[in-house]
Amino acid sequence: MANMIIAYRRLLNQRIAWAKQKEPDEVLRGLGGVQAQDYAQALWAIGLRMQDATAADIERAIVNKKIVLTWAIRGTLHFVPAEDVKWMIKLLTPRILAQDKRRLEQLEIDPQLIAQCEALIRDALEDKSRILRPNLMKLLEDAGIDTKNQRGYHLLWYLAQIGLICLGPMEGKQQTFVLLDEWVQHDKKLSVEESLQQLAKRYFTGHGPATLHDFAWWSGLTVAEARQGIEAAQKALHSEKIDGHEYWMGKDSAVETKEQSFVCLLPGYDEYLLGYKDRGAVLAAEHAPLIVPGKNGVFAPMLIVDGQISGVWKRTIKKDGVDLVIHPFTELTCTEDRIIEAARRYSEFIGLRLYQVAIHR
Repeated sequence: MANMIIAYRRLLNQRIAWAKQKEPDEVLRGLGGVQAQDYAQALWAIGLRMQDATAADIERAIVNKKIVLTWAIRGTLHFVPAEDVKWMIKLLTPRILAQDKRRLEQLEIDPQLIAQCEALIRDALEDKSRILRPNLMKLLEDAGIDTKNQRGYHLLWYLAQIGLICLGPMEGKQQTFVLLDEWVQHDKKLSVEESLQQLAKRYFTGHGPATLHDFAWWSGLTVAEARQGIEAAQKALHSEKIDGHEYWMGKDSAVETKEQSFVCLLPGYDEYLLGYKDRGAVLAAEHAPLIVPGKNGVFAPMLIVDGQISGVWKRTIKKDGVDLVIHPFTELTCTEDRIIEAARRYSEFIGLRLYQVAIHR
């Protein structure tokens, strides 16, 4: 019963079910950010929380500098609102960079090399507004800087962590990079206390019910810092005991949600699962390994039935359509028509005809 209460409230507060947002930046502002290791799936993570979005709508928000893709939270790729990216990086990256010293030593990256790369890339991007990732790698190689064995990737990651660059719009299937200061010129100036307050308010309003430790894990803050954020944001939050544990949420969500039957297809890495340290309220322990089938950190797209992660799914893109294969974990408690309806919503988002939905029990 407790898990059901938590799951249904999260469906509502994350805007997955019932109450949807109008714009991509509204989605991100409500959640704090959306994890984005897989670009196409991250677009869907934003789009499914909107009223009638398409992938083109999300990409238009990137081009229009409303939302930004960078390593903003936990040193992991996230979409965040453009006006928030700088204060988030300032607040969250110092601990990430402190933890990165050993990796820098392994890759033989020292401060002098970082300064050299920073100067090279800054000059190149001041000359051109955006540069493709492969071309940035070539720029470094031409300067005698080895980019093999993840070295080049790590250098770009580091320069994004210190606020020099972020990812720009896609050009075809290639990612571009831009100078953060030139791309985001209107940003909020927040103190450390104000940043902690904002982050806590957004996380618990968009992810609640959630615990202190969920927030600390999601943000990468220490437990003490996370607690400080909760205390600063307390006027906007509400706490209650569920099954003996203290959960926080936005004050507006501190009401009983009416449980309704609900089915949807979530992307891999979605905040509904990865937004929490403890994921037991929405995912049975015996099914957890099925979400990461290769045991390699790659999370499969998920089927949600009445708040529970009840299966995984995979798409196959064809010339002008898409096929979906659904693998439920157990006997379904919903009709196949409900799953086909959810699949059609996804096909409309990516702008392709839905050819076939195969459900493999």
